[in-house]
Amino acid sequence: MRITVFGAAGEVGRRVVAEALARGHRVTAVVRNPERAVGLPDGVAVRTGDAAKPEDVESLSAGQDLVITATRPAVGREAELSGMTAALLSGVARSGVRLLVVGGASTLIVPGAEGATLHEMPDFPAELGAIAQACADQLAVCRADAAAEWTYLSPPAELLPGERTGEYRVGTDELLSGPDGVSRISMEDFAVALLDEAERPVHRGVRFTVAAA
Repeated sequence: MRITVFGAAGEVGRRVVAEALARGHRVTAVVRNPERAVGLPDGVAVRTGDAAKPEDVESLSAGQDLVITATRPAVGREAELSGMTAALLSGVARSGVRLLVVGGASTLIVPGAEGATLHEMPDFPAELGAIAQACADQLAVCRADAAAEWTYLSPPAELLPGERTGEYRVGTDELLSGPDGVSRISMEDFAVALLDEAERPVHRGVRFTVAAA
């Protein structure tokens, strides 16, 4: 597959690029600042572009099989995420390319909490409130879009660097937790789940989630 990755220089984006290359895909990594491309794996094509500009998205996705966005705004600019996602959706709608969105966990329903989402739980960290709301708005933008072909992947509560096991569990709108009660997955296994969806699409036009097996 020919895959364009926006946000390729971030922690999740770099692992997505590495996983895609390891599977033999042709990867184009999009960065706003070329200096951010330092350290990306050999074999990736680096292009400069802005995910917030539909024309850049259209140009960089033309002729590709898939676009993945792992973009995250800087602290203090979280509210820009929904507009950026709208631009991505507009751009891929023009180019006719499928979009996989690395989203957030805030809107996942917590089992046994009477329908409350993770963001609504009393112990949710206040310092994460802005990005949690931004991710909720991002999901709403996707769900309101009828022109693009999109899929939204929510991580579990904890998404940290770790081991690639190649195993994970899949859910839809409920937060997944392990036997120890902790909701987590490594960034490496998250990238595995994302590329599995890329290669064998199951969740078209919906959100799904994954967690450690």
